[in-house]
Amino acid sequence: MGLELYLDLVSQPCRAVYIFARRNGIPFELRTVDLLKGQHFSNDFAQVNPLMKVPALKDGDFILTESVAILLYLARKYKVPDHWYPQDLQACALVDEYLAWQHTALRKNCLRALWRKVMFPVFLGEPQSPEIVAATLAELDMTLQLLEDKFLQNKAFLAGPHISLADLVAIEELMHPVGAGCQVFEGRPKLSAWRQRVEAAVGEDLFREAHEVILKVKSTPPADPTTKQKLMPRVLDMIQ
Repeated sequence: MGLELYLDLVSQPCRAVYIFARRNGIPFELRTVDLLKGQHFSNDFAQVNPLMKVPALKDGDFILTESVAILLYLARKYKVPDHWYPQDLQACALVDEYLAWQHTALRKNCLRALWRKVMFPVFLGEPQSPEIVAATLAELDMTLQLLEDKFLQNKAFLAGPHISLADLVAIEELMHPVGAGCQVFEGRPKLSAWRQRVEAAVGEDLFREAHEVILKVKSTPPADPTTKQKLMPRVLDMIQ
């Protein structure tokens, strides 16, 4: 059995893994796990990842979870172009720095924007107050400023002149609030130009394909009661 990737493209980490594998011609078998139907809670998937989260990678008898670990594994095993995860010590450290920061910063605030603006009202039937939504978007805006000032600065990409894993992870985080209808790039010409460079480096067709699901997330039907009951504790834990 070859490489298997367990993914749902509604998930930011899954999209990053999917785009990276496709862009670099890495052969894999796609195993779709529908998060909004609660398929990650199934007994079958628990045999792959007892944490019941995606993405997950299965390479023969070897199983790996956590998106950053999966991206690094793929980069090393398939010897992708150096710019993705540079051998240069300082360039590599810049990629590591962003990957370490993003979990509790940009990713969390982007998830909050998606769930509080769209997913609670549409998927769970629980609209949030305008005050909560406004506070969430204000916090996201401050994090976007940090992304520009601390990480992007005046560089073409987050770690230098070429696209890296840091850019791929970052753009996927930002596509969550875009899917919720948030204009995260509006009024931010530096960030908008960076997005265009990332999209060009990835390839417009692949970029469009990977984001088809998240850009239609507002049409997601409400969850059934069982799925809702299972999802709510995990969602609340992610966005607290």
